[in-house]
Amino acid sequence: MTVVAGALLIAPGTALAADPPSSAIEVSDTSLSVGQEFTITQTVHNSASFTIVGAKAAIFGKTGVSLPTMFELQSCTGATICYPLDIEYRASLGDLPSGETRVIVYTFKVLDTAPASVTLQHQLLGDEYSFDLFEGPTLTFAQTPTAADVAVGLTGRASGGRINYTVTVKNNGPATATGINVSATYPSGLTYVGTTGCTRVGTTRNLYCPVTSLASGESVTKTFSASAGLLTTGSFTATAQRVASLPTDPAAANDKASKTCSILLGLLVSC
Repeated sequence: MTVVAGALLIAPGTALAADPPSSAIEVSDTSLSVGQEFTITQTVHNSASFTIVGAKAAIFGKTGVSLPTMFELQSCTGATICYPLDIEYRASLGDLPSGETRVIVYTFKVLDTAPASVTLQHQLLGDEYSFDLFEGPTLTFAQTPTAADVAVGLTGRASGGRINYTVTVKNNGPATATGINVSATYPSGLTYVGTTGCTRVGTTRNLYCPVTSLASGESVTKTFSASAGLLTTGSFTATAQRVASLPTDPAAANDKASKTCSILLGLLVSC
């Protein structure tokens, strides 16, 4: 090393260490779904020759989209306070001396109002100074299904003078179905025997068969029975129908089912 007229000469092949960027971010996961939590780690560095007064780390959405409408701040570390401001999130750092670095870790939760995707931007700011605006990764959000097709089936099986009915409730998806209620009615002219999984309404021929929830593709069965009198003859039709479920059921055609059985003199039963 040789000093000439106050200048520092560096031997050939020796590299000067470059300052880190004024802002850099890392995201724990870029493919996200509604309700999922994820982290954004933002590292800011003051490469200016003076202290940045009121330094703030900022995260934006490209083209001015609003990040607070997409995900909600759960917590943050490394800052005095983190908060939403209009369309962005900020982390207050106080005064940031020249050459110093701060690391902020935000934890966010994806809201059901998130769009298909957003490209992040980030920046180090001060009260009267701002560094370059950088572009970060693109986040994609899996959209939550908003409909669940609940299908109802009904079968009957003869057992002597009794008919045993089976109600099948199936969720064809795509979303999970909740608050499902199916109404069933056994035929006039038959006598109520009993049920498994349904509730008879007083002394009527109506039953309610509730199902708390069904994931997409799942099904459940409920049963009830009715018997014929000694001289009962004719065709007898039982019905079952979805009366409530969440979210919206997009296919009304499979909400209702019926089963007709023939009875001769209360003994010969065919379903």
